[in-house]
Amino acid sequence: MLFNSINTNAQSLIALQSLNITNDQLSTTQKRVSTGFRVSDARDDGGAFAVAQSVRSDVAGVVAVNEQLGGIKGILETTFAALSVVSDTMKQLRATLTRLADGAISSEQRTAYAEQYTFLAKQVASFVDDATYNGRTLLSTVSTAIPNGGNITAIRNEAGGLFTIEAVDGSALKLTATAPTNAAAAQTSINSGGAFDIAEAAISKALNQFGASMAFVDSQITYNSKKSDAMSNGLGALVDADLARESSTLEALKVRQQLGVQTLGLANQGPQVLLGLFR
Repeated sequence: MLFNSINTNAQSLIALQSLNITNDQLSTTQKRVSTGFRVSDARDDGGAFAVAQSVRSDVAGVVAVNEQLGGIKGILETTFAALSVVSDTMKQLRATLTRLADGAISSEQRTAYAEQYTFLAKQVASFVDDATYNGRTLLSTVSTAIPNGGNITAIRNEAGGLFTIEAVDGSALKLTATAPTNAAAAQTSINSGGAFDIAEAAISKALNQFGASMAFVDSQITYNSKKSDAMSNGLGALVDADLARESSTLEALKVRQQLGVQTLGLANQGPQVLLGLFR
């Protein structure tokens, strides 16, 4: 009976409802295709979007931590490079001391070796003093020194976990620039317990300490990178759109939309049929 009414066209209403549903689905699919996300905002899926935002925050934190660790690695590499050169220079100093400990050399030779010793000792001091990165040094335990020394406490993960790299007193790595005045004094410097032996032991200890710290930082950076990748993969599984499926759905919805428009047009022609009754 409603079909024969010009006031209410039930078939047109049904066709319009169906078309509206298709248009909504088409809009959703087009949004997924254009953004690449199945969940691009809270309107798509509030729960999934909230989880995704939390994961994104964690990923950003991990990335920021690795950037900071890169700076710490720079300090450690600079320090380690300086200590390696100091260690090599100490070998030359030992050779020079050995020659100075020889009582048979001439006074001219002793003078030449003494000058060489002074030069090398000053080099060691300069290498220690120049071991700076971005205004920081780990070869000074004085935090108010210029450049700044003291221990370094750094962040290692997005949860705020910390670790500390202890500084070394650089003065213990240096030798007096004045060469031993005679063979006996040179021999004392070489012997175990002498100033030279103490400095070499301090350098070896520092190399071992900072080498271990470098290994830790490298491992932490690698772990953080892998963790960030894993979190990003999980995030993708949660919110990324399957573009192959969405592309197929998009084409199907376009056809449904065209059919819906045609069906609505046919339904709207229903009242026109009633005009034939009055001819």
